[in-house]
Amino acid sequence: MSATPSLVPPVSPVSSLAGVWSRITRLDVVSGSGAWVETSDGQRYLDFTAGIAVCSTGHSHPHVVEAVRRQAGRIMHAQVNCYQHDLLEPLADRLVELTPGSIERFFFSNSGAEAVEAAVKLAKQATGRTGVVVFQGSFHGRTHLTAAMTTSKAVYRLHAQPLPSGVFVAPFPAPVGDRDADAEVERCLAGVRELLDSTCHPSDVAAFVIEPVQGEGGYRPVPAAFLRGLREICDEHGILLVVDEVQTGFGRTGAMFAIEHYGVEPDVMVLAKGIASGMPLSAVGARASVMESWVPGSHGGTYGGNAVACAAALATIDVLTGPGALEHVRALAEALREALLEVGSAHPDAVVDVRGLGLMLAIEFADPAVTQRIVGGCLERNLILTTAGARGAAVRWMPPLVVSRAELDQAVAVFREVVASVLAG
Repeated sequence: MSATPSLVPPVSPVSSLAGVWSRITRLDVVSGSGAWVETSDGQRYLDFTAGIAVCSTGHSHPHVVEAVRRQAGRIMHAQVNCYQHDLLEPLADRLVELTPGSIERFFFSNSGAEAVEAAVKLAKQATGRTGVVVFQGSFHGRTHLTAAMTTSKAVYRLHAQPLPSGVFVAPFPAPVGDRDADAEVERCLAGVRELLDSTCHPSDVAAFVIEPVQGEGGYRPVPAAFLRGLREICDEHGILLVVDEVQTGFGRTGAMFAIEHYGVEPDVMVLAKGIASGMPLSAVGARASVMESWVPGSHGGTYGGNAVACAAALATIDVLTGPGALEHVRALAEALREALLEVGSAHPDAVVDVRGLGLMLAIEFADPAVTQRIVGGCLERNLILTTAGARGAAVRWMPPLVVSRAELDQAVAVFREVVASVLAG
């Protein structure tokens, strides 16, 4: 085993890198394969962060690597304003097949935050309205607008005020387990309507933007009744429902997209992270009537829909839609949930909640300091995990979707041992 890495390493005074990145480890990785990464000193770590749910097919999946290699030998950058490469339309067609029937057109960009901004800009053009409603605990990015839309941690807004106006925050239902779920949904829907009555008139609201499962906010799935209620409010007032599937998309929740669990059709979807197995790519999908309202030239980007990234995305989709792929995710998700519930049952005074969808699960501890010690203890045992929530009280589980049952069992065994040790110590 390697020496204990620091969870919050100091910034080296001689480094030429900016110190703004927060880091959960100071591991120097040189290679990765499947659910494993290897460091420069030859240590292997089981990576259950998957690059923050990006490496959906694991590190360096052979099918994705070959697609990237092949495309890089053809053309690496075909800028969309100048000409259109031959993977752009096939990727859009493939996404139309996979997303809900309401989504008919796609625009490509590079990152989740960039796609969220594009979706907001699209909603404003489509409706002629200026306001956006987001939900408490949300994470939509760190750019100026997306930081204004983010309420999961104050650090994302630190020293950045004033942020863009026209963003309004509504309550998000966060029941613990099944306790008071119906009452919590009713309270929050009433809060949304109160917001529209008192603060932002519905005729000035372009969109509601919501994550089906809050990511940085603590891996909190939105209750189905709440999402249905939002759809009704949107239909009542001509507001667009924008679903941020940056972290939940591409099989993460056991369905290709989390919205499939809810039977609610969005007007706009934002996709990123798991779309291309680590290549920078994101997408905004929308109803044709919405997308056609965009004035040509009013939005764009130099690298959006990069040819190599599109090749990686098509290869990623091949893997995730292959025989048994989503069934594998659902089976492992059930096993992981049961294991985390057993940990909770063994330590009822320490564990607050187990929640999530698919292989996007969290176990929350009452004391955030305990959570940090648990994550640190797992790292000492060569298992990489990270936290979520405003106080960092939840350990989140987001392994590559191709992780094996043996690897999952290995990670769970390490976690059990560390939890027992930390809580005893």
